[in-house]
Amino acid sequence: MNSGLFLFVILVGLLFPSLLRSGESQAIADESCSVQILVPGLKGETGKQGDKGLPGRPGRVGPAGGKGSIGEEGQKGAMGRHGKIGPVGLKGAKGDTGDPGPKGTDGEPGSPCECGQLRKVIGEMDILVTQLTNELNFIKNALPSPAAVAGVREVGNKLYLLVKEEKRYMDAQAYCRDRGGLLSMPKDEIINSLIASYINQEGLTRVFIGIDDLDKEGQFFFTDGSPLLTFNKWRNSEPNNAYDEEDCAEMVSSGGWNDVACHITMYFVCEFDKDVP
Repeated sequence: MNSGLFLFVILVGLLFPSLLRSGESQAIADESCSVQILVPGLKGETGKQGDKGLPGRPGRVGPAGGKGSIGEEGQKGAMGRHGKIGPVGLKGAKGDTGDPGPKGTDGEPGSPCECGQLRKVIGEMDILVTQLTNELNFIKNALPSPAAVAGVREVGNKLYLLVKEEKRYMDAQAYCRDRGGLLSMPKDEIINSLIASYINQEGLTRVFIGIDDLDKEGQFFFTDGSPLLTFNKWRNSEPNNAYDEEDCAEMVSSGGWNDVACHITMYFVCEFDKDVP
């Protein structure tokens, strides 16, 4: 008998005692005093394993592991491209004049004669011999190897010499400087045409000329330091600094100019003043 029903019966008995009989009162009392004892049953059999549950949430990130050991050294990589060649150094100072040599012995006195015309002819011959001697010395100094001589071209007060020895730009520049000259500088159409004809007559396609932008990219100068102000012969789309390494210049047989890499080798033209001994 549950507690709710039991309380209801008690309440009825209190309010209406005459309605309750003695037998009923006894039954209610007996029922209210009865106690039910529940005894646990036997342990049942183990049930089947349930389905696998969903993955749980990721756990916290663990602490960083210790520093690993240094691996073996890898193989040596391929050689990179040539770097840019540095600018040409400054020309050295002129050396001191040497001491004068000893005075020569006096010559024999000449015999008197009327030979003014003869002296004039002899004087002109002396001048010619001196010029030829100077030109011969110039060629010897400029080109120790006669096989490399491609003739001398003369314009105004300049001499131009095509050197048929393949060199890099900086080596060609040093070659000309060591002999008292510079790489050729075509500063006008006359000089440019002269060098172009030189190239064609020798059956060549191109030569180095004395123009570069080694000091500052995009600003080309002649090798004597003067800028290109009034004359140039750049071909179409040139200079273009292809592969970011074209800092020197060449002239092709048509007379046009291209910028090229300084580390390649080719023939070149030197320029000299006429008074070079």
